[in-house]
Amino acid sequence: MTPQATARDRRRWARYLVDERAEARVYRELAQRRDGEEREILLALAEAEGRHEAHWLELLGGEPARLPAPSFSSRMLGWMARRFGSIFVLALAQNAEGRSPYADDPHATARMAADERVHREVVRGLAARGRRRLSGTFRAAVFGANDGLVSNLALVMGIGATGVASQFVLFSGIAGLLAGALSMGAGEFVSVRSQREMLDATEPSDYADAVLPDLDLDANELALVYRTRGMPEAEAEARARRVLEAARSAEVAPATGPVAIGADHEVVGSAFGAAGSSFLFFASGAIIPVLPWIFGLSGIGAVVLALALVGIALLATGAMVGLLSGAPPLRRGLRQLAIGFGAAAVTYLLGLLFDVSAG
Repeated sequence: MTPQATARDRRRWARYLVDERAEARVYRELAQRRDGEEREILLALAEAEGRHEAHWLELLGGEPARLPAPSFSSRMLGWMARRFGSIFVLALAQNAEGRSPYADDPHATARMAADERVHREVVRGLAARGRRRLSGTFRAAVFGANDGLVSNLALVMGIGATGVASQFVLFSGIAGLLAGALSMGAGEFVSVRSQREMLDATEPSDYADAVLPDLDLDANELALVYRTRGMPEAEAEARARRVLEAARSAEVAPATGPVAIGADHEVVGSAFGAAGSSFLFFASGAIIPVLPWIFGLSGIGAVVLALALVGIALLATGAMVGLLSGAPPLRRGLRQLAIGFGAAAVTYLLGLLFDVSAG
């Protein structure tokens, strides 16, 4: 127990103790849903948080009689880890590690502050693996939903501002939904399919493996192959010599050992998956601005309700992207909201202008 510790210090240490235990619990719960290397990394993080916990226990002189309740963010992380064990938890944990106060607290050691900085990078790396697995289809889904929300809101706002009948606004919104969803789905299919075809064309192949025993060991042009794949000259020469020597000593030529492939394909995703998710999510986003007119509303009431519904959806999609990218979710949500409402305001003003001109 530190003699000069104040009551305020002890309350702060107790808070740190609770937070460290909560973080360690989250990592252990995530580890239960993983295997192999990821499981080992998560358990190592939990063990490190346990060392920090021991430090605060030592300063407190043992287990306090009363401890503060875990923070809301810690409870939310634990709840998500138990039920989902998803990339969202790792993204939130990354943000939590980045907000560590240890660098400015004189009672935390320099090693603890360094640990927290490194933990953020470790969690970022784990989250990046999940982002790569999600990126292709998820990108199409998020962009599809956001485009559906913004484009159809702008469409119905612009048409509604001209003063046409509510049925015309409804039919225009449905037409915009179908046209946009089909366009997004077709565009995503062509885009992702083209990307995958370009990746296939640039990947290393075994085209020359069968003639390896006939190559000149001294000239060794196989080294040029490895250099085109990014190897330094000396390393490429050494590897090419080993491959040729092995080829000449065996009846079957070994493979040239192309660099690891598939990671880029994983990021791009499936063409059909991207097209399907883009179509469905665009449609699900585009239907929201039309809902007031579907249920018979018209006039300013329909406009206000459409804005409210789309605003909630834009905040949600923006926050989700923020979470997955490790950025503040509220800031991303507000940015998405500003962009969507900005586009709707422009078309609404244009609709008012056309109405005045027509009158």
